Amino acid sequence: MSAAEGPLVVGVDSSTQSTKALVVDTATGQIVASGQAPHTVTSGAGRESDPEQWWSALCEALRQCGDAAHEAAAVSIGGQQHGLVTLDAQGRPVRPAMLWNDVRSAPQAQRLIEELGGPKVWADRFGSVPGASFTVTKWAWLAEHEPEAVRATAAVRLPHDYLTERLTGTGTTDRGDASGTGWWSSAGESYDEEILGRVGLDPALLPTVVRPGEVAGTVRGGDLPFAKGTLVAPGTGDNAAAALGLGLRPGTPVLSLGTSGTVYAVSQRRPADPSGTVAGFADARGDWLPLACTLNCTLAVDRVAALLGIDRQAVEPGGSVTLLPYLDGERTPNLPNASGLLHGLRHDTTPGQLLQAAYDGAVHSLLGALELVLDEDADPTAPLLLIGGGARGTAWQQTVRRLSGRAVQIPEAKELVALGAAAQAAGLLTGEDPAAVARRWGTAQGPVLEPVERDEAALGRISGVLSDAAALLDRRPDAS
Repeated sequence: MSAAEGPLVVGVDSSTQSTKALVVDTATGQIVASGQAPHTVTSGAGRESDPEQWWSALCEALRQCGDAAHEAAAVSIGGQQHGLVTLDAQGRPVRPAMLWNDVRSAPQAQRLIEELGGPKVWADRFGSVPGASFTVTKWAWLAEHEPEAVRATAAVRLPHDYLTERLTGTGTTDRGDASGTGWWSSAGESYDEEILGRVGLDPALLPTVVRPGEVAGTVRGGDLPFAKGTLVAPGTGDNAAAALGLGLRPGTPVLSLGTSGTVYAVSQRRPADPSGTVAGFADARGDWLPLACTLNCTLAVDRVAALLGIDRQAVEPGGSVTLLPYLDGERTPNLPNASGLLHGLRHDTTPGQLLQAAYDGAVHSLLGALELVLDEDADPTAPLLLIGGGARGTAWQQTVRRLSGRAVQIPEAKELVALGAAAQAAGLLTGEDPAAVARRWGTAQGPVLEPVERDEAALGRISGVLSDAAALLDRRPDAS
């Protein structure tokens, strides 16, 4: 480990598949140690994980960081959004956590929208129209299908809340992650008693919302490689953490290519999209983070490549095939019952063209929401910041350029969620805005790929197939 210039902080990214921990020098942004450990996720109708695995993975990732973690003065957790964590009176998980990409609660989402008065009421009060990803719909599903689990629940947490509480012993969350639950009102910046009453959730079971810049608590000791009394920041959801990690200013568009795909930007205006395409999330600083999310991104495209028996980069141009890779249902567009759809297959269609069509279908969904995410006065020529695991792939880069017609910038910093969490922890020590900390670290710097002419023909073909197949895509699996 090289000598650090300033205090050390730890930033954590507890994602769907793994937990990563970075030890960062607050003065320079240098990563002085890192660690990573995996989780497992169930397959089938639901998507669930054992929260105890997240804790074990965090402990292992910190162990890999060595002495540097013990020297840290502050820590912050960034975590996957929306997951429903139910704990008993001893703080143990009642059942596995229902994750963001578990779409079993789609019927409950639709019922809640109707019961409260429709999409506009939801958008005006909560900033978002809930889909099956939102935590409130998962709680409603649990109450209907597993009432015994609900009766055993003494605390309800989000994934990042759970890990933060294991550190501090106190139940806390932040406005960024709370805004993805469906029971936190963006209009009032508080829990909404009416919707909690409708789903039978006692507000006493929920964590305290810690404001930006406040301390969530201190490490209470135990077997972690932190000194007792180390400061713990509020933490936040993964997208809000990545926004911090990029040091985003209002109006800069971000396209994130991971297990899910997201497009978002920081805004100083509270979002309220009654169409439900844009989720009106809060950010971790006091502004807003309008965001659109797809369920099918890199994993879906990789699955298509595996089925074809070719490398994920082995795309070929040409052809007229359309592939909508909705392998897990879809959130944008809102088609929770959808499956993948292939149209336009010909004798001369090549495997590479099929794979390119999967890329096109995944990116089309994200770009379709971009104009709704950005404020009207956003600069239309600003480069898209391309982040996430897919951002390093040439096929992803070229697909985004071709379908967006915009310049694309690829930040050299990789672990932006963990870096954003580290910037939040650093802000506790220095008194700085965490986004300003990240800008000082230069996390968004990276090569810019110049714009190319937008492929209007491909965009039109995909939109046409999506429109024509709408009824088929929205058909319930048990429908005749």
